[in-house]
Amino acid sequence: MSEQTPTMLSVGAKLSYPGFSLDVELEEKLCGIVGLFGPSGSGKSTLLRIIAGLEKNSTAEVGFGDERWQSTVSDIFVPPHQRPVGYVFQHARLFPHLTVAGNLEYAHRRGSRSGDSEATSEVIAAMNLESLLPRDVDALSGGELQRVSLARTLMSGPRLLLLDEPLGALDVRAKNDILPYLENLPARFGIPAIFVSHSVNEMARLADKVIALDNGRVEAVGSAAEILSGESLRTMSLPFEPVTILDVTVAGHMRELHLTRVMYGDQQLTVPELHRAAEGDTARLSVRAGDVVLATVKPEGLSVRNILRGRVSEVSGLPDTAFALVSVDVDGALLKARVTHQAVSELRLQAGTPVYALIKTAIFDRGV
Repeated sequence: MSEQTPTMLSVGAKLSYPGFSLDVELEEKLCGIVGLFGPSGSGKSTLLRIIAGLEKNSTAEVGFGDERWQSTVSDIFVPPHQRPVGYVFQHARLFPHLTVAGNLEYAHRRGSRSGDSEATSEVIAAMNLESLLPRDVDALSGGELQRVSLARTLMSGPRLLLLDEPLGALDVRAKNDILPYLENLPARFGIPAIFVSHSVNEMARLADKVIALDNGRVEAVGSAAEILSGESLRTMSLPFEPVTILDVTVAGHMRELHLTRVMYGDQQLTVPELHRAAEGDTARLSVRAGDVVLATVKPEGLSVRNILRGRVSEVSGLPDTAFALVSVDVDGALLKARVTHQAVSELRLQAGTPVYALIKTAIFDRGV
């Protein structure tokens, strides 16, 4: 593992196309994975391209650490190949005439780690590519292609990773296969990453901090837990169901049942087996508001295994719908539940009401 020192990224950018304009001011310390979240057409990929130097016609000021990569005011423009940026696209852009090993060797020769065989071995091990090295690119699955694409990017020795919807072209199984590799990249190589997606589940799984974009403007910046709860994004044009993120501790496994026991505070939950987690490890669980049921008395005789004690913090109506969003304080986390106005009335839910939150085991999104 490589220790990360947060690096300041500053971006002031304006760019206009017919029917779209981008106007962004950002100054953020990058560490771990920063999510760039928003609906299609909100400017996420355009902003990434400006950072990478691929939108030369933009009016922009771009700085990374103590380096100035672009300044319209000072007439500075560092070309893309001279910026220490690794860019991973939705579709792997590998050389079809080369094997996996050939693609990696090409990137290594041209990168800042040229001649560092130890770095090459570390990347191959991190992406689990040893068995794929002799393979032709056209013989790889979608998930394997993206792993090779990530490895080739790392071979160049970047100081910032730009991940432009790298999961967008993958099916569910391939996504689940590659997610652990993405999760571990910043910590293993000491490189911050900006991850673009319009998927709430992907943001909840991967991002430490989230920058929300809508219509070419920054709507909100905060932790993944803050942004994905929906509190600061009620005006956003992307309709999404609020998500609660719970950081839990692994308490043990029930291997015969393919389940794992985890603790949130002094309360126990059961989740689908976390294969790579050892007792004492931390894990991140994300729970969608529509998958939480509330009760004012502890229920019995149910198939639902996860029941958390809490107290209503806030009830807010969802405009023009039959539903309300109830925030339940569970040991400091505000668990979101989407329930009908009728249920709110009949259960007399208001701030301070003690409740039990029922969560189906199957709906936990998880990561370690």
